[in-house]
Amino acid sequence: MYLSYILTIYNLNIHNIIIYLDLINHRRSLRLSVLFLRAMTYPIIGITADAESAGTYSKLPWYALRQNYAGAIAQAGGLPLILPHEPQLAEAYLDQIDALVITGGAFDVDPALFGATEQHAEVVLKPARTDFELAMTRGALARDMPVLGICGGQQLLHVALGGALIQHIPDEAPSDIAHEQPNPRTEPGHDVVIAPGTLLHRITGLGRMPVNSAHHQAAKGCPDGVVISARAPDDLIEAIEAPAYTFCLGVQWHPEYTISPGDNAILQALVAAASEHR
Repeated sequence: MYLSYILTIYNLNIHNIIIYLDLINHRRSLRLSVLFLRAMTYPIIGITADAESAGTYSKLPWYALRQNYAGAIAQAGGLPLILPHEPQLAEAYLDQIDALVITGGAFDVDPALFGATEQHAEVVLKPARTDFELAMTRGALARDMPVLGICGGQQLLHVALGGALIQHIPDEAPSDIAHEQPNPRTEPGHDVVIAPGTLLHRITGLGRMPVNSAHHQAAKGCPDGVVISARAPDDLIEAIEAPAYTFCLGVQWHPEYTISPGDNAILQALVAAASEHR
């Protein structure tokens, strides 16, 4: 009499498990081969890396990511997964993650991508990174996967949604507010005013919150389908969202520094949305 094999999984999303049952000469053997086992308790949050050319850390080109990006996601209950820049693998990456974080960095989105005919002298490009992040962002939105854009990631999200950018704030939108704050990023640079009824407002429960500030560009205009959910006191756009999607939010500041309860709430909401998306 052969052994009955019963596999019971309680509320877990486990994919791509191949089970081989070998019953030879009444010998009972179970061979379990796992091609990929999704995390059983943590939603997987893909985080885009930065890229640097040869020098400093390595004599060859290398990827980089500040530790607090991953640490803040882990603290919020997610499993952080750093994503190398391989646009041709975007769909494969998206198959394995439950939400996407588009990070910031010391570079800019190519102005040609939002229809600009001139490029400001202060603009610095990383074409390979931008190509990858656009592929990931568009693919995630097509799946209605939760997306959070942070700083430069918010700007890229705005462009992906059809928006444009201010290429250099001091020239195009001069202000008394230091959007590249001189004090440490672990401290607030200024406040933002949050629009009532927006996703950001529902997440934070706040009408105003302190944020850090490290950007020379900003979102410009409001394309169809986009809602401006926060502004700086000088009226510069600080957060955007797209209500057509379950969770599509971009913030100009860096919530991974968790300098206020609102920052923690944003990251926790992302992880909660990722859990629902699984």
